[in-house]
Amino acid sequence: MSPHRPGLVLVSSLREQIYDYLKEAMQLGRLEPGATLDLKALEQEIGISRTPLRDALLQLAAEGFVEILPRRGVRVVALSIERIRDHYEILAALEGTALRNGAARITPERVDHMEQLNENMRSALADDNFDEFYALNLQFHECWLDLSENQELKRTVRILKQRLYDFPRNPGFIKQWEQNSTHEHAQIVAHLRAGDVNAAADYVRDVHWSFAVQEKFIRRYYAAQVNGNRDE
Repeated sequence: MSPHRPGLVLVSSLREQIYDYLKEAMQLGRLEPGATLDLKALEQEIGISRTPLRDALLQLAAEGFVEILPRRGVRVVALSIERIRDHYEILAALEGTALRNGAARITPERVDHMEQLNENMRSALADDNFDEFYALNLQFHECWLDLSENQELKRTVRILKQRLYDFPRNPGFIKQWEQNSTHEHAQIVAHLRAGDVNAAADYVRDVHWSFAVQEKFIRRYYAAQVNGNRDE
């Protein structure tokens, strides 16, 4: 990636390009969790000055992807069990709230679409196609998230899911966990089809995004990252 393209004059645009470049490097594992960044090497690699790099790192720090350590540099944040638990708790509250608040706009057609997405997820699992499953899973949740007018809520949900699943993306998956997820989705659909949005929202909060309910799978899925990575 070379931010110095013809016609590129705005520092904000340059910052955004560097931000995207660093996130891609984390997603692909080129910048590994727990690694301390060599800022001088990054400046030379990307071909930019310190200011836009600093601005991009400040944004990444605000979103929880890196942490700026006084007199020690910048470190890629590694997921710990404590961080994962916190993320699940926040997602449980936010998604449950979004579903409850969107109750008046949840139509039978939308519920039908959710049911079809869940069936497609089952088919993807049968084919061991996790990438397809993951994309459909996001679409399923968007069926109620996109009803929310709270842009900050949606932004926070998006960032937390990226932190949990994309940085870096785990190449494997736990089939039993994903199968359980489709069963939970079916329960959410059943509550909505019965017209009980509160029950659906409670289920999203207390089961689907419950760390305690999902913990045995979480520990297996994140085993390589969380071993030895307790918050300091």
